Amino acid sequence: MNKSDVLEYLKGVSEEVKELSLKVWNNPETSGNEKESSNLFKEILKSYGFEIKEVRGMENAFIGEYGSGSPVIAVLGEYDALPGLSQSLDTKFNPVEVNGPGHGCGHNLLGSAALGSVLAIKKYLEETKINGTIRFYGCPEEETLIGKVKMIKAGAFDGCDLALSWHPMNANTAIERGFLSNNSIKFKFHGISAHAAQSPESGRSALDAVELMNVGANYLREHVIDSARIHYTITNAGGAPNIVPKEAESWYFVRAPYRKDVEEITERLFKIAKGAAMMTETTVEYEVLGGCYEMLPNKVLFDLTHKNMVEIGSPTYTEEELRFAKAIQETLDPNMVEAEIKKFISSDSDEKIYIHQKVLEKENVNSVVVSGSSDSGDVSWIMPMNLFLTATWPLGVPAHSWQATSSSGSSMGMKGMIYAAEIFSGMMYDLLNDPKLVEEANAEFNKRTEKRKYVSPIE
Repeated sequence: MNKSDVLEYLKGVSEEVKELSLKVWNNPETSGNEKESSNLFKEILKSYGFEIKEVRGMENAFIGEYGSGSPVIAVLGEYDALPGLSQSLDTKFNPVEVNGPGHGCGHNLLGSAALGSVLAIKKYLEETKINGTIRFYGCPEEETLIGKVKMIKAGAFDGCDLALSWHPMNANTAIERGFLSNNSIKFKFHGISAHAAQSPESGRSALDAVELMNVGANYLREHVIDSARIHYTITNAGGAPNIVPKEAESWYFVRAPYRKDVEEITERLFKIAKGAAMMTETTVEYEVLGGCYEMLPNKVLFDLTHKNMVEIGSPTYTEEELRFAKAIQETLDPNMVEAEIKKFISSDSDEKIYIHQKVLEKENVNSVVVSGSSDSGDVSWIMPMNLFLTATWPLGVPAHSWQATSSSGSSMGMKGMIYAAEIFSGMMYDLLNDPKLVEEANAEFNKRTEKRKYVSPIE
């Protein structure tokens, strides 16, 4: 059984993979609530002979394992949806449930592609009897950037040699560097309530403290590195206007390219919170809800990913799919669409491009900036990990949008998903048949982490 046989087998199970993806898309569950989605994945893996292992303290996380011996390859799967991004399969805004959840980050595709690939490689291991273990990781709570961090803390990744990951997006490319490191923190201010008109001098406003903190944070933006991000919401602003707010709360994300920068900026933010409390004669307590790391590059796995993307070749699309992509694209700001097309398409042609249909050349990879955060970055700090994107949405579509939700339930999205499954399968085939690749990936990882080890962002 060679690589083409593995890909042919994958083609045979692709309808089951698509069906799974659509079930998850039609039943979106937000972070921490992915019970049904998790069970769907478990059921399929069990039916194919995988051993299911639970993860301590995490109801919706699991490992599906098959094989024996080394290398032990982890394939990361996710399945959580986003609040407020409900959308039907339509080219105009049309929520299934007003303010309901939806797969605006394409995790219905992400987990399903990973599952399809382990089914194909399971068949290969079964047929050839070669050494090797594959593990499908059912990873919940990615959108809150904490699931894999908790799984690492629970020892779920112990014994793995390397990990493979991807993400739905609007380009076909291997990624060498990606993700911003992140901290998620809630600040709770406590004051004294009073009648806001009759005795305001008796009150100490927790809301004033929140607002002063936000002012301080906005001034801090001028004095951090350019690539850092500080964003917040007020999650509790008090009650009626005639009562001095006794309680108020804000929720902050701090992001930067490197973990050390996030930690330094977070310490400065703590000082601003304490200053706001002093100015208002309130008290403040803060809770670090979680944090995650940036992705640690691994050139060996980057090269292997790109090789397989080129070997396998990107999907082709029907006229109907191109019309769907065009209609989705027309709901977006044309200047933003044009700017994104120029990142990926080097052409002076006036021909309209709706979907990225090639593989980005290595020298152009840095034009793709993955400036969100992901707990997958933490996995890259405990073992070698790759990352790639495939085009599952039209060019110009931003993640966390209704257009991304719609595209993630479309046949266009399914083609990008199956392409991702093929890339995973090709990579695992190569890793199982060339032990030097695993050795080289680990040697590079060990060198990169020689002076900086992973420390969990959570206690």
